[in-house]
Amino acid sequence: MTRRFLILLGLLGALAACEEVSKPQEPPVAPPPSRSAESKALATYYRQVQSDLLARGLLRTDGGGPDTPFTPEMLARNFEKIAFYDEYTSGAGLQRAPDQAGYLRRWAEPVRVKLHFGASVSEAQTAKDNATVAGYIPRLANVTGHPMRQTAGKANFNVLIMGADDRSEIEALLDQLLPTASLETRALFTNPPRQIYCFVVTQATEAAPYTYTSAVALIRAEHPDLLRKSCLHEEIAQGLGLTNDSPYARPSIFNDDEEFALLTTHDEKLLTMLFDARLTPGMSPEDARPITYILSREQTNQNF
Repeated sequence: MTRRFLILLGLLGALAACEEVSKPQEPPVAPPPSRSAESKALATYYRQVQSDLLARGLLRTDGGGPDTPFTPEMLARNFEKIAFYDEYTSGAGLQRAPDQAGYLRRWAEPVRVKLHFGASVSEAQTAKDNATVAGYIPRLANVTGHPMRQTAGKANFNVLIMGADDRSEIEALLDQLLPTASLETRALFTNPPRQIYCFVVTQATEAAPYTYTSAVALIRAEHPDLLRKSCLHEEIAQGLGLTNDSPYARPSIFNDDEEFALLTTHDEKLLTMLFDARLTPGMSPEDARPITYILSREQTNQNF
């Protein structure tokens, strides 16, 4: 009895040894990239910014609630201010745009989003950011009714997740993605002021100036998780045609007060209105206003 037990133990041990030998080896985890003093200082600064905003009850992720009601009239007003006005003058870096209405702009062709990661971004962070966008793009496609997808191949909406240590990579990509960009625009990508967390640049053709054909966004690699997720939400949505911010938009990420970190129910309605077939690229606010009022009533199920 004892002998059989010992033999059985020996066989089990041999089998365990075989299993251990034949078990596939997991690939080694790459160590986090080393970072310069400049990049470390920026990371510390943005962590402090995020902590301060959270301590003040900002960077909300609830999408809005009973404390942030909005009427059809408010939604229509916010749509006009955000979709027909610009935050910055095109090609002039951070020069503020005049408070003058332009024309409706959006995409006609399917939007293909690609993330480009700098060498300073770790594998773990790359996986997180890819997961964020993989969950976000279908949501945008659903609310706009416009075809959108994330791709690893050829794209027309390129998102650069890069930091201070990735300037040479940014320069090389700009040569491909924005070959005619002004010196001011290139400088904004390669050396953005610290107070600029992220931004997006859109392009159209001379033949169809109100129909976007491409976009390039920069998300700072030094951001902590919530700030970088907030930047991804805002810049991808903004690059679809909601080009401005408004202090009156609430609950909204299109407001510089940082109250909301992620796309809200209000913002989804703005995107739905933007891509409604009753509006067309090149429309003026005056031409669009009667339709906008109808759309805002539909989106809120209310009457003025």
